[in-house]
Formats: sequence, structure tokens, C-alpha cells
Amino acid sequence: MTDYRMLIRQTGGPERIERETITPTDPGKGQARIRQTAIGLNFIDIYHRSGLYPLDLPAGLGGEAAGIVEAIGAGVDDIRVGDRVAYAGGPPGAYASVRTLDAGLLVPLPDAISDETAAAAMLKGGTAAYLVGPCARVEPGQAVLVHAAAGGVGSILVQWLAAIGARVIAHAGTPEKAAHAEALGAAHALSGPMDDLADTVRTLTGGAGVATVFDGIGKASWAASLGAVARRGLIVSYGNASGAVPPVEMLALMRAGSIFVTRPTMADYASTAAERRALAASLFDKIATNAVKIRIGQRFPLADAADAQRAMAARQTTGSTILLP
Repeated sequence: MTDYRMLIRQTGGPERIERETITPTDPGKGQARIRQTAIGLNFIDIYHRSGLYPLDLPAGLGGEAAGIVEAIGAGVDDIRVGDRVAYAGGPPGAYASVRTLDAGLLVPLPDAISDETAAAAMLKGGTAAYLVGPCARVEPGQAVLVHAAAGGVGSILVQWLAAIGARVIAHAGTPEKAAHAEALGAAHALSGPMDDLADTVRTLTGGAGVATVFDGIGKASWAASLGAVARRGLIVSYGNASGAVPPVEMLALMRAGSIFVTRPTMADYASTAAERRALAASLFDKIATNAVKIRIGQRFPLADAADAQRAMAARQTTGSTILLP
């Protein structure tokens, strides 16, 4: 079998993604080599490819995968050859059939979690774990708004929030996607235009608005998020699917009700091996108890990564998308 990776030498459209033959490298101190079996696809991959999040070129793509440990370097004592593992984060480069990386990024996979589920869930599910928990600290009974509620992160957020007793108002791009969000546990599932969303949310909450907005859309949803959040509420802007949020005037936050805004990244909530394993344990528990079901809506061959990114950017995907080497 010829090993390969998908990379970019220039930023731009999906056509910039190239295939390159690689030779597996021996792991150095503190490293492990993984024979990858499933790879997750995420919007941040598109941001890297387009140049929105600049990388030193040429660069690999992808931030999460699952597989089997083929070799370990010196000083690695918490995983062994043959272990099933997964990871999310670290330098881009998961779009590959085999990969050598820092062993501290790896988390062991329980028997109950398949490789495909892990690849589909590690980054998106880990994101949901830190957004709901240490970031927003959502409490039972609070009303929350989830944008893109049928997408990879959104569909996990809806389930997680409903499981802890939050009142979820979900918004999606089509009635079909809204129905999917409702089936996941949303108390209210909307699909109307962004221009009307804030008023609808206010009506559903008796004029109060929501305690937290989870916004992975960015530019197109910012005004709706600002209009829907409650006094002293929080907007968690965790993605830029429609483009980056425009510069924010501080007085606008005051006028909206002295609200809080954060632009978090997993790297700051999973900055150590202990934090990564804690988030993964929380996620795996939610999956194992069926509080969160990971739906893999699409599977693409790794070599067709460009087509997979096109489908995601065009909003033609639901749930998670994975690449198979």
C-alpha cells in the first residue's frame, strides 16, 4: 500500500488540495506513529485551505483522526503499539494514511467507541464539551440558542444541552434540518431568515432573550445573535462558516444589555494532556450513555478531500463527515 497525505502548496479553493506520496517516519522522543483508519472533516480545515487562518506553506490539513498505534518513541509510557487511539488538535496534517505526532495528543479509545465515531466526534464533540462546560457553564433550565443546529458541532450541542436540562432553541438553514434538530432534543426548531430570528427568540422567551448563544456561523448571524441574547448574557462565537464577524463596537455590547462575548478555541481549553483526556472522557461518557448520538452523514475517500470540503462549504452535509484512507 502506498501511503499518502493531502496538502496545500497555495491557499485558495478546494482545487488547491493535492495528493502527495509519503514514507512513514520513525517516531522520535515523546512521539507515536498512527496508522489512521478514519479522519474527521471540519470547517477549520476550510479556513486553513482558504487562508482565513494562515499556515506556513506547504501545509497539511485536518485536525482529528483515529487509528492504531504502529510505533512509539522513547519516553512514551502511557500508550502501547496496537492501542486504538484518537486525537483532536495539534498541527494540521490529519489528512493522511499514516502520521507521526506528539503522543501527548492521543487519547485511548474505549471499546464502546468505534474508530469512525471517534474521528467524527473528537473535535466537534470536544468542542461541545468545552463550550457547554468550562466556557459557557450552562445550567439546567437556561434558554440557549444554537445556530447551525443540524451541523457537526451544532447537532452535538443540541443533544448535550438538552441532556443537561437546558431549553434549546435551534436554528438551521432549512425546514428539514430544523426537523432534524428537533428530533435531537431542541425545544424549538426554527429555519426562518436571520432577519426575523431575534424577534422570534424574544417571543419564545417572553421578551427576555437567551442566556447563551452558540454561534458557529459568524458574519451572517452576528446581528441575530446580538438581538437574541439576554441582558448580561453571553455570545459564544466559535466559528466563521459565513465569514469572520465584523469589528465589534464595545458600545454595541452595552446597548444590547451589557452582554459578554467570547471567541474561544479548543487549544485554550485542552492545552494539556490532562485537559484533553478529561474532555474526551466527558464526551465518551455522553456517547456511551446515548445522551449524545454521533451521526455520520457522509463518508468520502481521503483522496476526495476536495469534494468533501466543497459539500461542507455548500451546506450540503448534515451531522459529521469523515474521510477514509
